[in-house]
Amino acid sequence: MSSSRINLGKASQEMYQGVAQLDNLVTQQLEQAGIKEGFAHLLRLRASQLNQCAYCVRLHGKDAEDSGESRDRINVLPAWRETGYFTVKERAALALIEAVTLISVGQVPDAVYDEAANVLSQAEVAAIEWLGVVINAWNRIAISSRYPVKP
Repeated sequence: MSSSRINLGKASQEMYQGVAQLDNLVTQQLEQAGIKEGFAHLLRLRASQLNQCAYCVRLHGKDAEDSGESRDRINVLPAWRETGYFTVKERAALALIEAVTLISVGQVPDAVYDEAANVLSQAEVAAIEWLGVVINAWNRIAISSRYPVKP
């Protein structure tokens, strides 16, 4: 691993603060849409798992637990489709965050979007999609900067 990576947060503080401001706006939008803080961290965690961002996986796993999410829900998140831990609305939200994260694989498929639109409000869909935009930005910042993840 190269130790000479530029830390984007330190090298471009204004840009970093812009992403942080967007994150704050998304957090407000999630709250206004009625999406619980713990579940919002699970959505961030799921995107980070898909992107293999160790820094964000560790961060949002802890944040989810600190926000009241159970260790069981956190542990089964990679296999959420095969569990009974998530409601219909949560399952639609997880599928949507995955589709936004994996946008190069079939874009956001109509079936995923339609299911989300059928069970989630427009405010919830918009908040989840914006969350996908911002967590994917954070993942790219952390991964390309090689944010350290040590025990």
